[in-house]
Amino acid sequence: MEPAIIVHGGAWAIPPEFTERSLAGVRAASLKGYSVLKAGGSAVDAVVAAVTVMEDDTVFDAGHGAVLNLKGDVELDAIVIDGSTLSSGAVAGVQDMANPVQLAHLVMEKTDHCLLVGLGANAFAEEQNIPRLNKYELVTDEARAEWEKYVKFSTTVNALFSARQETMKYPGCDTVGAVAIDSKGNLASATSTGGITAKRPGRVGDTPIIGAGAYADNEIGASSSTGHGESIMKVSLTRRVGELIEKGLTAEQASQAALDYMKTRVGGAGGVVTIDKAGSVAHAFTTSRMAWSQVTQEKLSYGIDPGVVFSDSL
Repeated sequence: MEPAIIVHGGAWAIPPEFTERSLAGVRAASLKGYSVLKAGGSAVDAVVAAVTVMEDDTVFDAGHGAVLNLKGDVELDAIVIDGSTLSSGAVAGVQDMANPVQLAHLVMEKTDHCLLVGLGANAFAEEQNIPRLNKYELVTDEARAEWEKYVKFSTTVNALFSARQETMKYPGCDTVGAVAIDSKGNLASATSTGGITAKRPGRVGDTPIIGAGAYADNEIGASSSTGHGESIMKVSLTRRVGELIEKGLTAEQASQAALDYMKTRVGGAGGVVTIDKAGSVAHAFTTSRMAWSQVTQEKLSYGIDPGVVFSDSL
C-alpha cells in the first residue's frame, strides 16, 4: 500500500492575513506526517506527529494557539483513533499543555479507557510527566483581545460561531486534524482543538467524541472533522462519512454528502478530510475556506479556497 496523509487546519472564514501562515502550517504538518510514514512508521504515529506540528503553530486553535473560555481559562480536547484495532484515546477539558494529542495517544496506549476529562485527565498528564505551561504561554495576544470582546458582549456559543464565521477577525475555530494510511494499509485519525472563544467552562465539542471529531476503521476509511462542534456531534459527522463509503460512495462523495446532510438537517457548517480503505484521499468543506494539505504518491497538494489546489513534487 502506498502511504498517504491529509491534514486540515480548520474550516471557517479564514481572514486573508492568515492565508500564508495557515497554508505553511498545514504543509509542514503533512510533510512531517508523511516523513513518518516513509520511514516505516505507523498511521497512528504519523497523525500524532502531524497534529503536534499544528498544535505548536499559533495560527491554529490547538495547543499553542488555544483560545480562552468564558472565565479566561484554557480547555483543550484531542482524540486519536487506530483503524486497525478500533482502539482510541481522547482527552477533554485538559488545561495548560502544549500537545493534548500526545496525551490522547497515551490514554489509548496506557489505559483501558477511551476518554479522560477534566481533573482526571490533568492528573493522568502529571502521571505521564507531561509538563504544564502557564496558559499565557499558549494564548496569543489576538486570542486574548477576542476573548475580551466576546465577554463584553456576552453572546451564546451558537451566536458566537455565526458571528465569527462572518465578521470576527480571530475566531478560534481552526481545529486541526490528520488522517493517514500506512504501508500496511492501516488507517488512523487524530483531531485537536482549543475550543471556542468565551465558551461556557466545561463545554466539550465534537473533537474528542468517536464518530464526531474523528473516526477510523481499516474496513471502511478514516476521517477528521472541523467546524461547529454541536452540529458535528448531532449528526455523528465522521461516522456518517464512513457509512456513506460503506454504501459505495467515493471518499470525496461521502465527505461532501455528509457535510451537505449536516447543513440541511441541523444548519451546521464545517469540513472533513478523509482516506478510504483503498487509499483514496479527499477533503470537503461547506464554510468559506478550509486550510488542508495532503501527500500522496510523492506529491504534495494543498489549498484553502474552494476549487483552488496548489501542488509540488517532493
